[in-house]
Amino acid sequence: MKFKTKKISSFGLLIEPLANSQDVQTLEPSELLQLVGEHLIVVIRGFKTFDDSDAFTAYCERFGKISIWPFGKVLNLVEQENPTDHIFASSSVPLHWDGMYRSEVPEYQFFHCLKAPLDHQGGRTIFSNTVQALASAPEEFSELWSRATGTYERKMEFYHSRVSAPVVARHPYKNRTVIRYNEPALQSEEDFINPPDIRIEGLNEAETKLLHDSLRSALYAAENCYAHQWMRGDIVITDNFSLLHGREKFTSRASRHLQRIHVLGNPPYQNPDLTVFR
Repeated sequence: MKFKTKKISSFGLLIEPLANSQDVQTLEPSELLQLVGEHLIVVIRGFKTFDDSDAFTAYCERFGKISIWPFGKVLNLVEQENPTDHIFASSSVPLHWDGMYRSEVPEYQFFHCLKAPLDHQGGRTIFSNTVQALASAPEEFSELWSRATGTYERKMEFYHSRVSAPVVARHPYKNRTVIRYNEPALQSEEDFINPPDIRIEGLNEAETKLLHDSLRSALYAAENCYAHQWMRGDIVITDNFSLLHGREKFTSRASRHLQRIHVLGNPPYQNPDLTVFR
């Protein structure tokens, strides 16, 4: 083993170098993916990382086929001057899964932190362990969730799609039951830009309210939720099929810049719930 490890919450693993000058390239991709399979999220901290996005891309290509977006392979998550979507603003981002509006849903997310906000400025990325949330849910809630289908429609620069997905689903590659859910934006955030249209089907009005309330309680429960405080140079790898993720609101103009790459499964998972309008 070329690194030391430590658990970071009720799920998740922190990997740190044995020496300060250790390069992240010395870590074996197959070993890291095995750890992601076991812990769902792996945080790599304190290693020598990448000088540019091309080097980050070349690193991720060692793990599998990269999902290519209209903008390329790397998404720069940084606040824009005049954002047209909430992912480029400083608002919170509700829990969701990546690739839900695309034809191929990635198995893994790779994040690289170029700039990190100060601790008091917010901007943590929230990860929710849906496998654990389901396993620990009271039967009345898991039964309710199992009867529901979420329909989500979103139009932004990169796509206009609709997804109708069962709230309770199977992991495409592993023997796990997971939650697929895009929570509504907080009503208190009046500046939230371009929210998706969200409808829950299969439940009446009272049941729908209970579903949202009970899912929020379960997904954000301390034992099911990990909030990652970013440090410059952090690399985070996650199981996108087992986790949901979102973002904490942060101070506008704070120094926060992440790069994200999606790595597809083998074979790539074709989205069965998708309608594409453009």
